[in-house]
Amino acid sequence: METMVLNKEEIKAFIAETSFTDPKEIKDDTMLFEEGIFDSMGLLNLLSFLEENYGVQTDDTDLVEENFQNLKAIEDYVARKKG
Repeated sequence: METMVLNKEEIKAFIAETSFTDPKEIKDDTMLFEEGIFDSMGLLNLLSFLEENYGVQTDDTDLVEENFQNLKAIEDYVARKKG
């Protein structure tokens, strides 16, 4: 369980760095697309990051907003893909 917290912090740091957003503004339930933090290019970068760092292979069917709308959704998605 501890590794998931670490993963979420790494993912949060990646999102903050690539979107030039203060990490303190990104909460577990912050709506990344609705609040303009992420766009389609940001999503592509995130998918590459998840593949390189966690071995997560994203299928076309995974590309739905529900999987990537906030940190909690991304954490759940990675857990499902790795489980």
